[in-house]
Parts: sequence; C-alpha cells; structure tokens
Amino acid sequence: MEIRTYSSSETGFNDALEVRKNVFVVEQQIPEEEEIDALENESLHFVLYDDHTPVGASRLRSYDNGGKVERVCILKDWRKKGLGEELMKAMEKEAERLGYSSLLLNAQTQAEDFYKKLGYATVSAHPFLDAGIPHVAMKKKLVP
Repeated sequence: MEIRTYSSSETGFNDALEVRKNVFVVEQQIPEEEEIDALENESLHFVLYDDHTPVGASRLRSYDNGGKVERVCILKDWRKKGLGEELMKAMEKEAERLGYSSLLLNAQTQAEDFYKKLGYATVSAHPFLDAGIPHVAMKKKLVP
C-alpha cells in the first residue's frame, strides 16, 4: 500500500475522484454536483493505492486556524483492513507538517466510532444532515 498526495491540477487527482465517485456517488447515491465542489482547488488530495489501483481517497484543506478533513473513503472490497486508519494518519502527519493545531471533520454517524478510536471528539450537539446523510462534527487537537 502507498499513499500519494496531489493538487487538483495533477493527474493523480483523477484517481481520487474515481474512488470518491465510486463510494459517494454510486454507492451512497450522493449527487455528483454535491460531491465534486468548488473546494477541490484549495485542497490537498490523498490517494491510497494497492499496487497501482486507487482504493482510498480523502482531502485536506486549511480551515479556521487548523485543517479540515473531508471526503474520506475506501472502496467496498478494501474496507475492514485498517486502510482508513492509514489514510487518516497520513493526513494528520501532513497537517502537522503544515502547522495545523487541530483537525475538524464532519463524520457520517455510522463512522463516528471509527474516528473516536483515532482520537477525535464529537463537538456537535446533535447530528445534522449533509447530502441527506446524518453527520456529526468532530475535532482532534494535534501535537504542537
């Protein structure tokens, strides 16, 4: 397994989009116009490869004196293998390198426990809908 990062102008960005469309648009039925948004150009995109096959993706961007983790996904056949944790650790390492003091993310409620195990705390009082799916806001302070 290998994790690479790309800007939206690099060809590897298409690998991130391929995974995201597969998970969010096809599997979860989120409209593509909601999934692919105006924040792509200001985000750093992470792609997890199994050999040369893109199997996971996420993005990280600057947000409110820290960073924001978004669009974290692993293709169905590669889930439950610890790959989501590898992807998150890579993003946290990059966030620390960029000087972010904390990371914020909006987690689908079914993934809340996954993020809690990685040290994220729920900061929203109640779940909220994003693209018609219940989410909670979560935050993690990074080591200075």
